Amino acid sequence: MIFRSSRRSFLRQASLLTAAGLSTPSLLFASAANETVVLGHNSHRYRVVPNWGLLDAGVNPVNDCHEMVQDAKGRIILLTNETKNNILVYDKSGKLLETWGHDYPGGHGLTLAGDGNDQFLLICDPDRHQVIKTDLKGRELMKLDYPKETGKYAYPSQYKPTETAVNPANGDIYVVDGYGLNYVMQYDQKGRFIRHWGGKGAGEETFDCCHGIVVDRRTASPTLLITDRRRNALKRFSLDGKYMSTIALPGSYICRPVIHGDNIYGAVFRSTSDSYPDSGYITILDKNDRVISTPGGSEPVYANGKLGEQRKDRSATIFMHPHDVLVDEDDNLYVAQWNSRKTYPVKLERVA
Repeated sequence: MIFRSSRRSFLRQASLLTAAGLSTPSLLFASAANETVVLGHNSHRYRVVPNWGLLDAGVNPVNDCHEMVQDAKGRIILLTNETKNNILVYDKSGKLLETWGHDYPGGHGLTLAGDGNDQFLLICDPDRHQVIKTDLKGRELMKLDYPKETGKYAYPSQYKPTETAVNPANGDIYVVDGYGLNYVMQYDQKGRFIRHWGGKGAGEETFDCCHGIVVDRRTASPTLLITDRRRNALKRFSLDGKYMSTIALPGSYICRPVIHGDNIYGAVFRSTSDSYPDSGYITILDKNDRVISTPGGSEPVYANGKLGEQRKDRSATIFMHPHDVLVDEDDNLYVAQWNSRKTYPVKLERVA
């Protein structure tokens, strides 16, 4: 199933990228042929919205588009590690509303928490070796430095946090050190250290790149889902750090799990191997933790209850290295990409 995309819109996007000295991204290849493939499987299929969020890279550049969140006003907030404008704020149509931030050279993890006018952001910066809490205008409210309380870190540069999660029930903050020593830290809402667990290792309770984390509140007893990226898995823990179970996702190197409704969404930055370039896609799991759709990837197939290895669908060259996925109230997807020729996010509009 395809829809037609105007050649004029393709040429506009290509010319802007060329003016900025960038290569034309693989997203445009289908548009150049005046058609775009509908991505996904079963009950979750999507079409690409051409040119969503495209800006003048000379004025509002991006480098790695790491993560996106949506605030209470429906605004879409993008974090990039481009210090000319670390934060880009869009409306749902892709119009730029504002920018801020010049102090996050490693801007990587972006979490939104709180309610209404009290919403705030948590920014993970592995280059600064810190987690920084800000308001929605960028005013810094709190910093979490390297967790010396654990006794595991001899100096700050060992700490390279990649993601946070907040428990809305009590405000506790969880931090995963995915690019550092692979520990998970728990703090109260004031930033006071509570506990740590994990670390790098081959066991069920340890990780090989604990890149992302989310509080899963789909059941009466909330849990934590934590990425074990190089092991192609999500691991479930209790809120106090006790290992519970593993969701195997063979072939999929997921950056962070995102909960929306009954589903888990994940941006897969690479498939098959974490050294295989331009091989990413999106994966979607149902409430039973089974993959039901893989936009940009191979169709999920289970045999004897086990998921077969998934990989990029080379007939749909939409994505390079997806790093995060945001799901809006209409079930549309917004995909931020790492190391993808400094391209802006991709919007996928749900069609089924």
